[in-house]
Amino acid sequence: MTLSLRGEIIPNAEQLPALVLAYVGDAAYELAIRQYLVTRGLVSVNQLHREAIKYVRADAQARVMRALKDELTEVEAAVARRGRNARSGHPPRGSDVISYRYSTGLESLIGYLYLSGQNERLEEIVSLARQVVEKGD
Repeated sequence: MTLSLRGEIIPNAEQLPALVLAYVGDAAYELAIRQYLVTRGLVSVNQLHREAIKYVRADAQARVMRALKDELTEVEAAVARRGRNARSGHPPRGSDVISYRYSTGLESLIGYLYLSGQNERLEEIVSLARQVVEKGD
């Protein structure tokens, strides 16, 4: 599965504020999951939404982040850690603070990979994320 939107590559993307990376990563991850679900043949918008929530909710993203911890490079781990430690406000309804922070770490990592043009690695991370979520559900 290839995330087909290609943006301008940002040199030194890891130096952007963690919440900026998370902002972009949230959108990139959501789009990658939606694209994946459509390629699986889901065509009902309600069903697409219900399935997408399983992948993008904070507790699922936190599980993914924990599963990926030994798979990350030093730079990726540092980006994810900065995202996890960033002060981003209150967690969404139904999520605890720790899960919300870990999910922000994952979104920061995905944003970093997307903005730095590391598309192959981005696909690996999203694929691993899908596997973790599907194994847990």
